[in-house]
Amino acid sequence: MKTILLIIVCLGIGILYACQKSPEVPSLSADKFEELITDDRVQLVDVRTVAEYSEGHLPRAININIMDERFHEAAYQLLSTDVPVAVYCKSGRRSKRAAQELLKAGYQVYNLDKGIQGWKEAGKSVVK
Repeated sequence: MKTILLIIVCLGIGILYACQKSPEVPSLSADKFEELITDDRVQLVDVRTVAEYSEGHLPRAININIMDERFHEAAYQLLSTDVPVAVYCKSGRRSKRAAQELLKAGYQVYNLDKGIQGWKEAGKSVVK
């Protein structure tokens, strides 16, 4: 009987642990994101494809494609966990996924809400 009770308690704890929400990555408006990245220590990452990046990106941004199977390896090689990482993509969906992955790996991450589209809609410039 004690064994069955112990199994039930362990299963209950496991279920509760599995249902916990993962920490939420802050999504910043274009203005707040711009304010963040004015600090040169903040690592700025464009997680779009190389082709998208070459069409226009934020100044200082490095390109690490979230769709590349080597995303984690590239992030580990290029980024430091000691300073914040600001990520963006086209609309904010891929960068949100990348931000979650980086958060799990120990990075402090911020996401650009609405991506580079939102950035441009706010009248902010990009470079080629």
